[in-house]
Amino acid sequence: MTMTPAQPAAPPGARPPGAPAPAPGSDAVPAAPPARRGRLATFARGRWLRTIPGRIRAHVALVLAALVALLAVLTVAVGNARDSVQTIGHDAGPQVVATSTLYFALSDMDAQVSNILLIGRQHDLGSGYDRMIGAYEQRRADADAAAVQAAQLAGRDPALRQTVQDVLDGLGRYERLVGSAMQLNQQADHPAGEPPKEVVDAYRQATDLMKLELLPKAYNITLDTGAHVRQAYESKRTAVLAGRDWVIVAGAAALLLLVATQLYLARTFRRLLNPALVLATLGTVALTAAGAGLLSAQAGHIRKAKEDGFDSVLSLSRARSVSHSAFADESRYLLDPGRADTYEQTYLDKSLSVVYPDIGDKPLNLENYYAGLEQKVGPYRPHKGAAPFLGFFADEAAAVRNAREADAVQRTLRAYIVVQRDDQKMRSLAASGDRNGAITMRMGRQSGAIHDFDAYDAALGSLIAVHQDAFTKQIKDADGGLRGWKAVPPAAAVIALLIVAGVRPRLAEFR
Repeated sequence: MTMTPAQPAAPPGARPPGAPAPAPGSDAVPAAPPARRGRLATFARGRWLRTIPGRIRAHVALVLAALVALLAVLTVAVGNARDSVQTIGHDAGPQVVATSTLYFALSDMDAQVSNILLIGRQHDLGSGYDRMIGAYEQRRADADAAAVQAAQLAGRDPALRQTVQDVLDGLGRYERLVGSAMQLNQQADHPAGEPPKEVVDAYRQATDLMKLELLPKAYNITLDTGAHVRQAYESKRTAVLAGRDWVIVAGAAALLLLVATQLYLARTFRRLLNPALVLATLGTVALTAAGAGLLSAQAGHIRKAKEDGFDSVLSLSRARSVSHSAFADESRYLLDPGRADTYEQTYLDKSLSVVYPDIGDKPLNLENYYAGLEQKVGPYRPHKGAAPFLGFFADEAAAVRNAREADAVQRTLRAYIVVQRDDQKMRSLAASGDRNGAITMRMGRQSGAIHDFDAYDAALGSLIAVHQDAFTKQIKDADGGLRGWKAVPPAAAVIALLIVAGVRPRLAEFR
């Protein structure tokens, strides 16, 4: 019998006997194992959903996707809240309030000049010559700083940048005119209230430049920058509230999917509860509620910071600037008798913007204005009905929210009435021919108009401080709430781990 020698085992990857050789240069790719081809075909045809493990995995995938969506929506909404707080509380908001000092600084510069020229060689009148010069220099520095803030806020707005540049250029021209008036005033060495014509003419050029060009442009700068902040506030707050709604929707979707997953497992495995999934459900409820609550609180803090703080501070800062400008019109009224009627009318116009009492159908003049203040504003008490007047302080009285604000408003109104009584006395003395008495009334150091106006300015400053405190508190609370966001991503990760831990034992039963 012939023995056939045994064939050696073919090495791995060797071509079986009789198989055709691959074409030269071709790359032979080994075919996928039958098991792998089966799994891919099953996945592509959706057959995996016909199995219990496949359905469990589908539930888990949908729940985790909903959880990721919830976290993404929360992240975007909290980002909008953070941007809003940054804009209102730390960047543009405080800068806009700073630009409001531009109008005040400019108007007070001109007020100090008019006082210096009015007292002449009697340097002990008013707050004193040296203090008036010091106040003028301080206001000049304040105006420069406010202009820098305005330029930063202008950004790429060419019109606003040009307005800021016009104010700076005009301020240089104003200083040259004031320097000329001051030099002539020193050379004249005149008694109080008797400046020579050349001094008055030089001052007219300076104050006309201030009133007709610089102050209107400074006022417009504050209005424009304030409008930018309000626009940013509206868009960001709307985005925060919309984000809160989407958080609720995404959280509800995640909860529904979690409940559906638990019901499927309970029905399939005959078990009532899955502890890990129950904890994940409770965690999702807590995460959704905390996220929605955080965003609602942020929207509330932003609204209060703007309405109770920013808006009031800006409005009252304008009232303070206009009040100082009106007070300076008293000095101009005495300094330049040739324009006394003009300065009297501008004083009335500015006073009406601060407080405009209801005088019925009476002619609108200073006498009826004084009477209207006594009859309508004097008896008024905040929180005791609608204010019987218009103007900056009417807006403030309508927005009173607590006893501290009400007391501050009432003190300010009372002090304002005293200032107007002094104005009435001063004009009565001037009209009767007692110019020295009118100047003493206006420039008295220990009593008179300056003393009472300082008391009014202090009361108004206290009212501004009330709203500044409210603004600071709301921004601080908003910053504190945003710090709580750091706990949200780890909480979401824990929920995801609970979901996986909840289904893992059930999948293990099919291995």
